[in-house]
Amino acid sequence: MSVFQTRPALRWLVPTGAALAVLGGGAAVGTFASAAEPNLPERSAAQLLVDLQTARLDGLSGTVIKRADLGLPSLAGLGAQGSAELATLVSGTHTLRVWHAGPDQARVALLGTLGETDLIRNGKDVWIWDSQTNKAEHITLGESAEAGRSGQLPVTPQEAAEQALAAVDPTTRVSVGRSASIAGRDAYELVLEPRDATSLVGQVTIAIDAVEHVPLRFQVVPQGSSKPAFEVAFTQVDFTRPDPAQFVFNPPPGAVVTEGVRPQGRPALPDGVERPTVVGSGWTSVLVAKVPQLGAAENARTGDPRADLLAGLLGGLPEASGEWGHGRLVSGKLFTALLTDDGRLLVGAVKPERLYEVAQTTR
Repeated sequence: MSVFQTRPALRWLVPTGAALAVLGGGAAVGTFASAAEPNLPERSAAQLLVDLQTARLDGLSGTVIKRADLGLPSLAGLGAQGSAELATLVSGTHTLRVWHAGPDQARVALLGTLGETDLIRNGKDVWIWDSQTNKAEHITLGESAEAGRSGQLPVTPQEAAEQALAAVDPTTRVSVGRSASIAGRDAYELVLEPRDATSLVGQVTIAIDAVEHVPLRFQVVPQGSSKPAFEVAFTQVDFTRPDPAQFVFNPPPGAVVTEGVRPQGRPALPDGVERPTVVGSGWTSVLVAKVPQLGAAENARTGDPRADLLAGLLGGLPEASGEWGHGRLVSGKLFTALLTDDGRLLVGAVKPERLYEVAQTTR
């Protein structure tokens, strides 16, 4: 279990129904730490994990930079620098402003050249607002609806660290890295390394604030590389509790507002789509979903421009085959996806051989 699950104050991201794209281009990933290393008292990896578990976060605001270079094919309209569309978070460099005042008060603003997209939670009310189009979606959370962003690309160090720490088990080597200065604050560095060479992840580093004990920076370095393929970090942070007005949203004049209710429990899946299963555990786990529509899309020509575009994209992916059958393969720096002709989608932070193995055992 992730240590963050025992401390709800660390799970503060705004929920959203928007799905992030799978493919996208990338930009070179740099670093957010200063050259000078602060002189901090020694702490063991176990002590840093306890620090994370016992951290108390009453309030926070700041600026976050997210960079991703996943090494995937570029798609028109995705990954554009300066864009404030949520789908672009999968690649390139983006700036976000964040505010947190408890598990039910949070706000994230994705900044772009021509506008911004805000995700705001205030109790059961959730707003998603696009300033460029002046459109807003209002969602009312059900009594038992979860407000997380499970399955989506993390946009802050806290959310990224939560996902990584869930994989800490005997298959993980945990150590202490170098100290760093991030957003003007001293930080320890916790290093996670998968022991299984089947994983595409070489190293995960989490920079932890030396005083507040919350993540300030999160990096993922692929196997065989010295540069992060994914990085999210604060460039400015303030641990003062934000003004409650930050979480109150009133649609501006002329805004087009749509209303919705997020149902209790897990949402229903489209017809023909089964709920995904996870094969294995830790770093080499593989998500398996049956999506017949995708399996048939490659040869489909329905006259629908979106369907034809999808068919063209799938047809341009490398072919793969084996005892498990035939399909198409998407390979990046940190994950691999396999779409089989019989409509199965397998995704994991693993080498293709691991997906082929799972595809064979789950036929």
